[in-house]
Amino acid sequence: MSRSEPNTPTTGRDVLATTLGPLADCWEAEAALSIDGQPLSARIPTSPAYVYSRRCLDAALAGLRAQLPPGLGIHYAIKANPFAPLVRHLAGRVDGFDCASEAEMRLAAEVAAPGQHLSIAGPAKSRAEHRFAIKQGITINAESEGELERIATAARMAGRRARVALRVNPPFSLKGSGMHMGGGARPFGIDSEAIPALLAQRERLETAGIDLVGLHLFAGSQSLDHEAISQALTAWTDLLRAWQADTGFTPAELILGPGLGVAYHPGERPLDLDVLAPAFRQLDETLRALGEAGGVRVDARLEMGRFLVAAAGIYLTRVVDRKVSRGRTFLLCDGGMHHHLALSGNLGAVLRRNWPLVAADRLDAPADETVDLAGPLCTPLDVLGRDQALPALAPGDLVAVLQSGAYGASASPAGFLSREAAVEYLI
Repeated sequence: MSRSEPNTPTTGRDVLATTLGPLADCWEAEAALSIDGQPLSARIPTSPAYVYSRRCLDAALAGLRAQLPPGLGIHYAIKANPFAPLVRHLAGRVDGFDCASEAEMRLAAEVAAPGQHLSIAGPAKSRAEHRFAIKQGITINAESEGELERIATAARMAGRRARVALRVNPPFSLKGSGMHMGGGARPFGIDSEAIPALLAQRERLETAGIDLVGLHLFAGSQSLDHEAISQALTAWTDLLRAWQADTGFTPAELILGPGLGVAYHPGERPLDLDVLAPAFRQLDETLRALGEAGGVRVDARLEMGRFLVAAAGIYLTRVVDRKVSRGRTFLLCDGGMHHHLALSGNLGAVLRRNWPLVAADRLDAPADETVDLAGPLCTPLDVLGRDQALPALAPGDLVAVLQSGAYGASASPAGFLSREAAVEYLI
C-alpha cells in the first residue's frame, strides 16, 4: 500500500494468509506469531534471529506428498538452507539431498538415512569435491564435457568408479521463473543438442571409470505460473523420449527441478498444488512408460529447496529507533542486509520489491501507517522495506519477515561491517 492509496488497511493475519496459504496455521495463535501456542517474542530471547518451524517443514512436505504419485520422490536442495538441525530434521522425511559443495556433501552424508540418494551439482567443481563424491558414492551431475574428463581422472586416481549424471541445459527456459537456469547460453549444464552424442559414448565413459547413471534436469526456479511449470515438465519428457529413441538410453536416476516458487511480494499468491497434480501424474506415467520401454526402472526425484523451507522460516528484527526525516517516517532496526540480503533487494533482484512484513505481536492490528524500514549498516542499500504498511510501531517492537526460511542467513554477507551474525533456531 503506497501513501496515496486510500484502501482499508490490512492486518498481519491477512498478510500471513495471502502469503503462506494453508501453512499460515503453523505460525498463528491468538494475536501473535507463535510456535506451539507460545508467542515468538516470548520464546526467542534475542534479535535479530531466524526461527524455523518443524511443524511448518512437515506441513509443507505433507502437502506436496499428497499431490505426488508414489513414483516421484523428493530431493532437498541443501543450498536453500544448510542449517544443520534443519537438514537433519528433513533427513528422515525426504528421499535424498542435492548438494552444491563439499561442505554440503559432508553434511548430507552425515545425516542421510541408509539408501538415501545424494548428488552434487554446480559448475567448476573442485578436485576435492570430485574426490569426496567418488569416495562416498555420490552422484556427480556433470556440467560439461571437460568435467567428464576431470571426473574420469579423479576416478582413476582414486581407484574407484564414479557415478555420473549429465546435467542438461535445455532449449527452453521456465517461463515466469524468477531465476533462469536453462535455455540459451548458460554456464550450467550441457547443451541439450550435445546430449545424444554423449549418450552414444556410454561404453567409452564406462571404460574411463564413469558409470552414466542418469540425468539432471533443471530449467529455472521461483515460478508461480502453473501452466508454465506443467509445460516445462512436458517439454522435459519430450526430450527424454527423443533421446531414448535416438540412443537407447533410459536414465536409471532422474533428478528434475520443477521450479516451484513461493509468494514473496505484493500481488503474488501461493501455488495451488491441486492444479499441478495432473502434471505430476502425467510425468509419473510418462517416466514409467519410458522405463518399461527401456527395461529400466526410472528412479525419479523432484529437486526442491525454496518450496520446502521458505514458509518455515521467519526473520525477527527489533525496532531500535523511530525517526521522521523531512516528512518521511523511518523505523531503524537491529537487523539488516548482512543477515537477509534478499530482503534488501540485492540478491538477484532487478528492482527491489517489498516482502511480507508483520508486527510479530499485533497480528490483528490494522496496518494503518506507511513507513520505511532500514537496518543498522552504514549504507543506503540496507533496506528492509519502503512504503511498507504496518501498524504504528515504536522502539522495542518486533518485526517479522515471512518467507525467510530459504536463501536467508547463508546467502547473506554476514561479515559485512563486522556485525554479529543472526542466531538461528529450529523449534
